[in-house]
Amino acid sequence: MLKLAGLSVILALTLSAAPAAREPQTDARLKKAFRQPDQNGWIHVRLEGTPAEIGYQHGYLLAPEIQDTFKVISRGLMHDSKKNWAFFRDAAQNVLWPRVEAEYREELQGITDGVKAKGVKMDLWDVVALNAWLELSPYYTTWYDKEHKILTSKRPTPEHCSAFVATGSYTKDGKVVIAHNNWTEYKEGSRWNIVFDVVPAKGHKFMMDGMPGLIHSGDDFGVNDAGLAITETTIGYFSSFDPKGIPEFVRARKAMQYAGSIAEFADIMKEGNNGGYANNWLLADSKTNEIGSLELGLKNVTLQTKKDGYFVGSNFPDNPKLIAEETDFAVKDMGLTANARHIRWDQLMAENKGAIDVAAAQRFLGDHYDTFAKKTDPNERTLCGHIDLSSRGAKPWEPEFGIAGAVQNKAADSTMISQMAFTAAMGHSCGIDFKAADHLKKHPQFAWQKDILKDLPSRPWTTFRAEK
Repeated sequence: MLKLAGLSVILALTLSAAPAAREPQTDARLKKAFRQPDQNGWIHVRLEGTPAEIGYQHGYLLAPEIQDTFKVISRGLMHDSKKNWAFFRDAAQNVLWPRVEAEYREELQGITDGVKAKGVKMDLWDVVALNAWLELSPYYTTWYDKEHKILTSKRPTPEHCSAFVATGSYTKDGKVVIAHNNWTEYKEGSRWNIVFDVVPAKGHKFMMDGMPGLIHSGDDFGVNDAGLAITETTIGYFSSFDPKGIPEFVRARKAMQYAGSIAEFADIMKEGNNGGYANNWLLADSKTNEIGSLELGLKNVTLQTKKDGYFVGSNFPDNPKLIAEETDFAVKDMGLTANARHIRWDQLMAENKGAIDVAAAQRFLGDHYDTFAKKTDPNERTLCGHIDLSSRGAKPWEPEFGIAGAVQNKAADSTMISQMAFTAAMGHSCGIDFKAADHLKKHPQFAWQKDILKDLPSRPWTTFRAEK
């Protein structure tokens, strides 16, 4: 560790993941799957086979982590929505499941079978609801309450993540560079530590970060063997939802697995769009060095591509029509975290034009400059988010919306993408550790999280590669 400006900063070294350690397996479904030893906070699992086999491997190899994650997510959903778990199980069975295609039904059932084989008491509707948690609340719950004339205080769509993609004259080698950090509450973020290395029977091989039990990434960073890299940031203050659409988690997983180009990715995400977990998707094609931005509202969808330039994401909507019709976004409030971070991204792109590479991306994700206050100060307006350190509290999180910030980071360049690899760091990439006990003492309103809120230490950047 180094000390810089009073903050702990992790050395910008990149370690390689340890070789796989395979345990003998008697179940034929597990023959091609394995779990590597934990590496700097990450769990790398290899899944291979039919949808049912991949699901079973996932559930079996990660059963303790799935059980733990389910406890965290289900409790958070019930607390935030003031609805019981039966409500979410009903949504999983009657709203989502009829619109899940056969391939992913088989995989979800496989996860259920896998965790049951390890003694975990979860059924199919628990697993489906877990996969859909990001679109169930507040997207589905807001729609449901409005539809049933239930008067509740509206919970704004929280702002998740900072990201960029660049190419051409902006990067050091003229090829693509993409990076993302995941903003969420620390109780969930400490569990967002899986590297899924997947070889499906159909579609592209892919590698993505994710949570135990989810068939999609959730914060959505991944690469596939078509040379495509994918990430996103949530569209802040978004409110549209269509219960008759295809669940977002299904479309996101399908696009990761089947898209071979930016256009194909956009087509998959648009088909059956339900508006849930609405994101601005940032894309990079290492074959052509083209980059893309897909702003995917429900009513308003915008796809942009370029071979020279950049796209950035920090939860700000871009299309004026989308802003007016589908959000409550305050465009002129420069103190809003989405707007402050947008300005900072533009500054960093301009200042580093022609020099952006993976090392630069790693620095950007640890940046603490607050463009509104015009000073270095880790808080909710900095690219490395520290909502918990803000002296003001942060909309829409304060005071009841959680102890949150940047929980993990990923970056890749064209060479890495073509080799199905990326570099990743758990915790804040700036080196500031999160201590659960300290924050529970400071914020007693979060006592309900006492048994699920964990420390989130900053870890070194580590390179992960898909197994051959």
